[in-house]
Amino acid sequence: MTDYFLLKTLHILSAVVLMGTGSGIAFFMLMAVLSRSQETIRNVSRIVILADWLFTAPAVLVQLISG
Repeated sequence: MTDYFLLKTLHILSAVVLMGTGSGIAFFMLMAVLSRSQETIRNVSRIVILADWLFTAPAVLVQLISG
């Protein structure tokens, strides 16, 4: 396996993670906001922020490095 192929595969996988977590997080946040419940919005926001730090931020970094 060449370095180029490995880097290309890593780039594609991180793009999939980025798009998947981005759309999933946006959907759950939209549902929380539409519920108009402050407690629900607060709880979902905590989870969204955690997911952003755990999944989205590393995927963005990999995109920048491997792009």
